[in-house]
Amino acid sequence: MPFPGAGVLALIQIVEGPAMVPHTPWEMVLAGSALTQAVFVFLVLLSLLSWGIMLAKWLEFRRVRRHGDEFMREFEHSSTLEEATRASARGGASPHSRVFARALQFLQDTTPALAGSPERTARFSGSQVEALRLVLDAETNAERDQLGSYLPWLATIAAVSPLIGLLGTVIGIISAFIGIAEGGSGNLSAVAPGVAEALIATALALAVAIPAVFAYNLFASRLNRIDGDVEGFGSELIALLVREGRI
Repeated sequence: MPFPGAGVLALIQIVEGPAMVPHTPWEMVLAGSALTQAVFVFLVLLSLLSWGIMLAKWLEFRRVRRHGDEFMREFEHSSTLEEATRASARGGASPHSRVFARALQFLQDTTPALAGSPERTARFSGSQVEALRLVLDAETNAERDQLGSYLPWLATIAAVSPLIGLLGTVIGIISAFIGIAEGGSGNLSAVAPGVAEALIATALALAVAIPAVFAYNLFASRLNRIDGDVEGFGSELIALLVREGRI
């Protein structure tokens, strides 16, 4: 036997029922469980971190490329080590200029092993040239490590975000089954909120991971290009020393 007022409550549910269903992704997030909301917040934080790293690295690579190109244009027009030194002083800071400064320090701190005749400049021995090459390689690797800082974070975010989104998806599916159990049937109104919650978690995770993957591959390519340029500069510097008769 229905209790008194059951018809009124049914009418209220018919009138107000559609308003209780979330219609936007934001409403679905607010209507989700605390664990799901924690997943969403964590993904948003990862997205902010990812975009911050991308902006910082883009500005850094742009500055390094510009200063490196300026230094190499000056260096290519230098016929002596002194001219190259003055050209380095005029340019901005770059991996090329820092490698050059490290090479100059090595040359100043090292006494040439081959004294030579009075009319010829003292020259460096083969072992000293090999030591110079090792110094250039070490400085090049240090510059590469410096430029590559925070890039592993992008790779980590790109790899972890889909897994976190999968966690949110599983939680949403669980919420859908709970809705079925509480509603006593598998109708759309009982299943839809949980499924929508799961799909939002998946979409947000992909929105975090896809830009991070693109940015990581782009920056890794630029890093390899700059590293190759700096290694080539080391060979050109040794060739300049050979032309001057220092080697």
